[in-house]
Amino acid sequence: MTANPMSPTLAGRYPRERIAIKLLFLANGLYAGAWSLKVPELAERLALSPFHVSLLVVCYGIGSVTVMPIAGSRIARYGSTAVAKVTASIFLFAMLLISLAPDIWTAGIAVFLFGGFAGAMDVAMNANAVEVEKSMRKAIMSSCHAFWSLGGLIGSSVSGYMIENLGPVMHSAIITMFNAGVLLVAFSMLMPDGPHRADHVAAAATRTSVFRSPLPWIIGVVALFCMVQEGVVIDWSALYLSRELGATLTVAAFGAGGMHGMMMLMRLVGDGIRDRFGAVRTMRVSGLIALAGMLIAGFAPHPYVAVAGFALSGMGVSNMVPIAFSAAGNLPGMAKGVGLSVVTVMGYSGTLFFPTLFGFIAEHTGFAAIFIGTPMLLVVVLLLANLMRHADGIKGH
Repeated sequence: MTANPMSPTLAGRYPRERIAIKLLFLANGLYAGAWSLKVPELAERLALSPFHVSLLVVCYGIGSVTVMPIAGSRIARYGSTAVAKVTASIFLFAMLLISLAPDIWTAGIAVFLFGGFAGAMDVAMNANAVEVEKSMRKAIMSSCHAFWSLGGLIGSSVSGYMIENLGPVMHSAIITMFNAGVLLVAFSMLMPDGPHRADHVAAAATRTSVFRSPLPWIIGVVALFCMVQEGVVIDWSALYLSRELGATLTVAAFGAGGMHGMMMLMRLVGDGIRDRFGAVRTMRVSGLIALAGMLIAGFAPHPYVAVAGFALSGMGVSNMVPIAFSAAGNLPGMAKGVGLSVVTVMGYSGTLFFPTLFGFIAEHTGFAAIFIGTPMLLVVVLLLANLMRHADGIKGH
């Protein structure tokens, strides 16, 4: 048997399984970042009206909420590792399908598959992260999401240049080949969890178990209300800063950028904070910080004050969603992946659908009212924070 090249201390802190799951988050985030540049590219290449572009974006969301629950039930039956490998492998080719689509109909199908398997892979990798947390008896979920944010940052940063200079097909081919290499490395190190004995029983009654307990739905509300904050900042902060506060486009870009940057940084240290103070206290303090940040942005008299508020909000939101996902993956008496799929679908609705609704409202109230009103949802999160005690269940395994 060959010796482990890692030192015992380093291997204890960064086992192969932990590296592998972070690589999956990186690959998923890279595609998500690249997708943001595919939208204008599709609009130009296929000569789409704003209405048809909106339909494509809706196809992404419909794909996600359609396939995510299926992934959750398959995880209960086969384990997160197997489902992660299958969904990630299919997802790998979706970007190329979008770039090769010759018309809006095939583009719609490709975007549906892209959104569907992005969501399915998301459920599987979060479920596997929960299993790694249990095996290590410590939190790793926030740092996993930090790698997703890093992937999104890289994907969005390089894709514009690559599409302009290399073309959309070559851009997708390079991103696909890079992610193929990442997945090959990750697949060789993923923790082979498989379904537990209890999961075999629970999988047979997956549908009824979900509706028998209100816990996954309540935690789903928590995830939804947290992710709404992120969604409205991504979609509407630039317009708010430029139209209502008079910022230049350069400054307006710092709204979402400040939130994303702070989220990535805080997620790198979030696991240690959660291990030290517990999931419930971390959720409550994070919620208060996010609430304060959004209100500062909404009442800001100057663009830079608003940008600071969005960054502060990112500091708060950064670890709230990972905690909710960990809690969903540790619900008692529920097959792994089942509760998590419910929470994931509800949570991602906060970035896929609800910001669009708030955009219609903003036409009548202005964007400042949106950034003052949406953080009131965090009051509900604070009231439900005690449910996050399930996230601390990893220490009992």
